[in-house]
Amino acid sequence: MAREVWNTRVGFILAAVGSAVGLGNIWRFSYMAYENGGGAFLIPYFVAILTAGIPLMILEFGLGSKFRGSAPMSLKRAKKSFEWIGWLGVMTGFIITTYYAVIVGWSLTYLVNAFTLGWGTDTAGFLFGEVLEISESPWVLGGFAYKALLGLLAVWAIVWIVEKKGVQGGIEKANKIFMPLLWILLVVLVLRGVTLVGSLEGLEWYLKPDFSKLTDPKIWIAAYGQAFFSLSLGMAIMITYSSYLPNKSDIVNNAFIVSLADAAFSFTMGFAVFGTLGYMAAAKGVGIQEVVASGVGLVFVVLPEALNMLPGLKALTAVVFFLSILVAALSSLISIVEGFAAAMMDKFEMSRSRAVDITIGMALLGSLIYATKGGLYWLDIIDHFVNNYGLLLVGLFEAVAICWVYGGDKIKEWVNSYSDIMAGSWWDIATKVFLPLVLIVLLAQETWNNIVEPYGGGDYDIAALMVGVGVLVAGIIISFIMPRIKKEVE
Repeated sequence: MAREVWNTRVGFILAAVGSAVGLGNIWRFSYMAYENGGGAFLIPYFVAILTAGIPLMILEFGLGSKFRGSAPMSLKRAKKSFEWIGWLGVMTGFIITTYYAVIVGWSLTYLVNAFTLGWGTDTAGFLFGEVLEISESPWVLGGFAYKALLGLLAVWAIVWIVEKKGVQGGIEKANKIFMPLLWILLVVLVLRGVTLVGSLEGLEWYLKPDFSKLTDPKIWIAAYGQAFFSLSLGMAIMITYSSYLPNKSDIVNNAFIVSLADAAFSFTMGFAVFGTLGYMAAAKGVGIQEVVASGVGLVFVVLPEALNMLPGLKALTAVVFFLSILVAALSSLISIVEGFAAAMMDKFEMSRSRAVDITIGMALLGSLIYATKGGLYWLDIIDHFVNNYGLLLVGLFEAVAICWVYGGDKIKEWVNSYSDIMAGSWWDIATKVFLPLVLIVLLAQETWNNIVEPYGGGDYDIAALMVGVGVLVAGIIISFIMPRIKKEVE
C-alpha cells in the first residue's frame, strides 16, 4: 500500500504547527509567565525550547521521515524491541484524545453562544450549571450533560470528515484554512486587547521581568514542562506527520520553524489575554491578581465575563476569541487522531477509511464519560496523570532507545542529508544527556508532588486518583501487548 505524502512543504509545516498550537498555548502559557517571573520567564522558556523541545522534535521528525511509518512502525524498523515505545505514544495520545474532544466540544458550544453573549452575567453558572451540569462528585455521573454531549458529537463528526479525506485532501487542506485563519484571529484579538483602557497594567503584570526568579530551580522546571507539553511531542503525532514527508525534506529547518512558531503563538496570545484581563481589573477597580486564572476557569469563566464588560464590539470579539480556540483545538485533535489511525493502518494493513472509523468509534465511546455530569472530575484526574507521566515517559524512552541504543549518529546523518541547518554536537549533547536528565527531573518532581500532597488537594478520594493511575497503567500494558499481535507491513 503506497504511503500518502504531503502535497507541499508548507502543508506539512502548517499541519505540524496546527498540532502544536492548541488549548495549552491559550490558557496555560501566559499564566505560567505571569506566575514565574513575567518577562524573565521567557529566558528559561526559550532555553528549554532550544535545548529540549527542538532536539526532540528533530529526533521525532527524523524517525518518521527515515523509517516511513507510524510511531510504532518507525521505532520497530529502528529496532524490533522498540515497537512498544511507539505504542506507548499512540496509547497516551489516544487517551488524551478522548477528553480533549470534549473540551473542543465546549469551545463549539461557546462559539455558538458568543454571537449573543448567551452565557449571561453568571459565567461560572453557565459553564458549571448549564453546559456541564456538574454533579457533586466523580462517583455521581448523573447521566449526560446534553450541551456538552451535543458539542462532543459535532466535533467528532468534523474530525471524521477531515480524517476520511486523507493527508492531502483532508488534514493538509484543513490546516491550510485553519492556520492562516488562526493567526488572523490572533492579530485581531491582540489589537483589541491592547487598545482597551487598563490593558497596559495587565501587560505589565504579564511581562514585567523579575530576574530574581531565574535562580529558582522551580521556574526552570516549569519552563521545560511548558516547552515539552506545548509541542505535541511524545504523542506519536510528529513521527506520523513526518512519515508523510517526501524524500529530501529539510528536517532540521522544519523542526525549528514549527517549534518557534508554536512559541511565538503562545507569547503573542498573552498580549490578548492579559490586555483583556487588565481592562477587566480596571473596570472592577481591583488588581490584576484578583481576576487572573488559568485553564478551564480562564477560558470559560473569566474571559467570558471580561467580554461582557467590553465597551463595544462585545459579540464580535467573543466570536473571534472562541473561533480561535475552536480552530486551535480542532487542528490539534485531528493530529492526535491521525497518530492512532496511522498506527492501525500500519499494524493491520488496514485501509484509511476503516482505520478512521475504528479510531473515531473507539475514541467517541471513550469520550462519553466526560460528557456526563461527573465528567469534569474524571477529565481533570485522568489528564493529570496521563499528561504529566505518559508524555514524559515516551520522550525519555525515545531519547534513550534511539540515541543510546540504536545510534543517534544514524539519525543525525539522515536529518543532515538535506538540511540547511546542521544537527551537530549540540544535538548529540541535548538528546543523549540533557533531554533525558530534564525528563527524569520532571518525572521525579511530579512524583514527589503527588506523594507530598495527593492531586486535587483533598478534593478527590484515593479511589478516584487510583482510577487515573489505572488508566495510565492500562495504556502502558496495551503498549506491551500490541507488538505481540501479528499481521503488519514489515
